[in-house]
Amino acid sequence: MKKNKLVGISLLAMVAVFAGGAYLYKKKNSEEQRLTLEKNRKILSRDHSPVFGNPEAPVEIVEFLDPECETCGNFYPLVKNIMHQFPGKIKLVIRYAPFHQDSIFAVKILEASRNQNKYWETLAKLFEKQPEWGDHHNPNPMLIWTYLPGLGLNTDQIKRDMEDSEITNRINIDIADLNTFSVKKTPTFFVNGQPLETFGYEQLFEAVKKEVEKSMKNKE
Repeated sequence: MKKNKLVGISLLAMVAVFAGGAYLYKKKNSEEQRLTLEKNRKILSRDHSPVFGNPEAPVEIVEFLDPECETCGNFYPLVKNIMHQFPGKIKLVIRYAPFHQDSIFAVKILEASRNQNKYWETLAKLFEKQPEWGDHHNPNPMLIWTYLPGLGLNTDQIKRDMEDSEITNRINIDIADLNTFSVKKTPTFFVNGQPLETFGYEQLFEAVKKEVEKSMKNKE
């Protein structure tokens, strides 16, 4: 009986040690992430990054997304809705995190569509049709070519432009940056340089609302 009691106490002590170690590890990682953000905040948004909304808006949402990511597609209209609720107060900056099999192919088409001033229309269409071309069990990215003429895009020009080394360079920079900021999943959001404490629509909305209110107080 006494031996069992001692074993029980030992196990509790081990659990406490592991719990304490996990807490310290999490705290250390959080501190490292904060220092990384402070050091590299200026590269959260790059000169080549697509920007939607008021370029001078006081609140900046940086979104690392993957056009083949189902959750990114679900969040896209939600992010646009947040921007609609705070007109002129938010700018959305797109960064790429091409984690899926055909993501880089889709990103190259997206980037090429910028030369025809159809970037946002193309992004919306890719998300709308994602269950077709980006089906994770049976992906068929070649279907993307059938969507582009309906947007008024010249597909021959897209095919030429998507092989531009500048587009490859932009993608490589985004991949390097997502590693710098330890982006592991999509979408990942930063609001005025700060990551969400936990992932979710309400968390994103509240973070944006807080920054909008802060900017309005600063004007008073």
